[in-house]
Amino acid sequence: MRLSSLRIITADIKALVKFYETVTGLSFTWYTDDFAQLNTAVAALAIGSTRTLALFGGNAVAAAASNRSVIIEFQVDDVDLRYQQITEVLVDVVQPPTTMPWGNRSLLFRDPDGNLVNLFTPLTQEAKERR
Repeated sequence: MRLSSLRIITADIKALVKFYETVTGLSFTWYTDDFAQLNTAVAALAIGSTRTLALFGGNAVAAAASNRSVIIEFQVDDVDLRYQQITEVLVDVVQPPTTMPWGNRSLLFRDPDGNLVNLFTPLTQEAKERR
């Protein structure tokens, strides 16, 4: 088994896709007006509008902008440089770049829907070997 993708349901898909394109520097592929996906070598980040919930059983299945437990993580080459590049689009920085005890340098912020996002760079040899 392998993790294939993580999907965010949002009420404003265009704004959220634009935010993640700015933060990652990568482009999403739009499959419909209600579904876009960012493919990486490891897994994909998919973003679906709330209208896609009808395909899964209705609005009771998921609620946009209500996540309080998942952190979406992206490994970057230089987290400090990336932070400088995206500061103007970050509305809610939870933690500026900080070196963590497990060897990563990490930037934690919220996307426009309130989801936690972590950009990190492994610093120690041990942290690099985990990736």
